[in-house]
Amino acid sequence: MPVMSEVRTGRTVRSESAAHRVAVVAVPPANTFDLSIPELVLGQLEVVGRPGYEVRVCAARPGPLLTDGSLQVGVQHGLEAVEDADTVIVTGTGAREETDPRVLAALRRAAQAGRRIASICTGAFVLAQAGLLDGRDATTYWAKSEEFRRRFPAVRLRPDVLYVQDGNVLTSAGMSAGIDLCLHLIRLDYGATAANAAARHVVAAPVRPGGQAQFIETPLPPETGTSLAGTRAWALERLHEPLTRAALAEHARSSVRTLTRRFHAETGLSPLQWLLHQRLNRAQELLESTDLSMDQVARRSGLATTDSLRQHLSRRTGLTPSAYRAAFTRSTDGAPV
Repeated sequence: MPVMSEVRTGRTVRSESAAHRVAVVAVPPANTFDLSIPELVLGQLEVVGRPGYEVRVCAARPGPLLTDGSLQVGVQHGLEAVEDADTVIVTGTGAREETDPRVLAALRRAAQAGRRIASICTGAFVLAQAGLLDGRDATTYWAKSEEFRRRFPAVRLRPDVLYVQDGNVLTSAGMSAGIDLCLHLIRLDYGATAANAAARHVVAAPVRPGGQAQFIETPLPPETGTSLAGTRAWALERLHEPLTRAALAEHARSSVRTLTRRFHAETGLSPLQWLLHQRLNRAQELLESTDLSMDQVARRSGLATTDSLRQHLSRRTGLTPSAYRAAFTRSTDGAPV
């Protein structure tokens, strides 16, 4: 499992009946696609019949916002939205130098107050200007990685991953990686079941591990044939079985070597890394939605033993299986069981 790509901290402390407040900071010229992601992914989530998030887009100067395209965007809120937010997200911007000092000051205050801070795409440049990434693992849009590394040498840049979590600060790559980041936030706050439901709602892939590669530099070689999507779907129906690379290769009608190469090409992960990620997702859903024993959860998710379940879940979430169940199982009125 890639370091710092999974959950390392618990949920934000707040009233169980209150929506999690998200301030999306727009820095002109804003990338309109990035700007829309938090509202589309987080803003549509319902938890037991109530909104899971209250999303407010804000800027140093409310009103018409300059974007990187022909669309015109009107921003209603000023930076006061940052002051009472649980999570602050800075989205992509074409201005990677000399960010408005009011924005940087608001971000520093939020960080000092213990708020969760995140960025999408080149929003990482803004966090770095505020000094919030010094000494931390971080990522940004791959095409701007060399510029970022040159300007912010104190940041441990990881240019080849989808998103990174280092304590209470998260950064993601560009475009669709922002969707992965938001799904990861939902998993942190409401669990794997809610995150997967949100992914289905926006017709996106289920939560992908943050360490997955941003892009594949080389095309699939001609001999690889069709996609492994059918084999992955087949495996998802059999996670409880002792699947091996040989079994996957047999289903894909390929050699183990070719299977491994194609898995890396299509997912950025090895077959066994992908299987572990899916099994942990399944285990989290079972812990959230059933009263199965820990041994049953381990067996049905393909993790085999309670010890294995405890080891891998603790590494991903920092919680034991029983603590995870207590944190994310909810009654019909939305309160923890």
